[in-house]
Amino acid sequence: MSAARPAPIPLTVLTGFLGAGKTTLLNRLLRDPALADAAVVVNEAGEIGIDHLLVEHVAEGVVALAGGCLCCSLRGDLIATLEDLLRARDNKRIPPFNRLVLETSGLADPAPILQTLTLHPYLAMRYRLAAVVTVVSAVEGPQAAGEHLDAARQIAMADRIVLSKLDVASGDEAAATRALLAKLNPAAPIEDAGVVTAMSLIAEAPPTARDLSEAPAGHGDIRAISLASEAPLTREAYDMFVELLRSAHAPKLLRLKGLIRIVGEPDRPLVVQGVRHVFAEPRFLDAWPDDDRRTRLVAIGEGLEPDLIAKLYAAFAGQASVDRPDRAALVESPLSPRSGGLLG
Repeated sequence: MSAARPAPIPLTVLTGFLGAGKTTLLNRLLRDPALADAAVVVNEAGEIGIDHLLVEHVAEGVVALAGGCLCCSLRGDLIATLEDLLRARDNKRIPPFNRLVLETSGLADPAPILQTLTLHPYLAMRYRLAAVVTVVSAVEGPQAAGEHLDAARQIAMADRIVLSKLDVASGDEAAATRALLAKLNPAAPIEDAGVVTAMSLIAEAPPTARDLSEAPAGHGDIRAISLASEAPLTREAYDMFVELLRSAHAPKLLRLKGLIRIVGEPDRPLVVQGVRHVFAEPRFLDAWPDDDRRTRLVAIGEGLEPDLIAKLYAAFAGQASVDRPDRAALVESPLSPRSGGLLG
């Protein structure tokens, strides 16, 4: 009889632009007992100042911190680093860790990391993305996002945002940064770096998505759009809906997440998560997380039409509307003018 497959280890991606303060935040939170069973991977040797926290070397490139947490450096290949950690854990060469925090470099685009966690068969089996947490400076945030696309993407793709340097920011600077966050990612809750806890950092992001119908228009070419619909999809229609998004709009789609109402499954929503052309294997929740049983989706993208998701979903859900293609028109001829620009 084969051994039971181990439960996947929740993984939190901690990102933020250069100088935002993510390393300072992580240093403070590593002292919290809530991270005693965690491993931390930092993007570069020396990027995180942990000398004062070291207790002992437990393996090559791995150190134990004061709170019991393990820390190692990402030296080049993400896949190799994550596999090496698992191998050392399974072979009992390092103490067992039950969660992982991955700190990216300040210039990193989170999309390739999320794609790796989804596409790699072994890593997808052993790790589970818990959340993307982005640290944003209340002082330099707007300038960084205006001058560097990666800084804007880090904000747009976040499940949660930690706002740093509020103690030194002027009122105008803090207001401008909050306005930026509202435009780039109105769905993400915002926490103060000065009071955020380790439990908040590693908490799993809820799969449900907020209604963004009243959200600001966006920032530059990046916008957040949302859908809430009573209409369910069949599994066949869901597969075609995702495939059309992937084939026609992947270059523009930074992230898509939410819950889908499926025909014949009134009590269980289907969770959808996608980053550009890569979508995680769909899975059902045991129950709806709240009393709202509508399909709820949020898409973050570059150059997406404001009503793109709503039009596509309505077409596959069979909702009739004037001047909108039905599912057959979309599937039989994706480049047809009948698509009304949906595939442009």
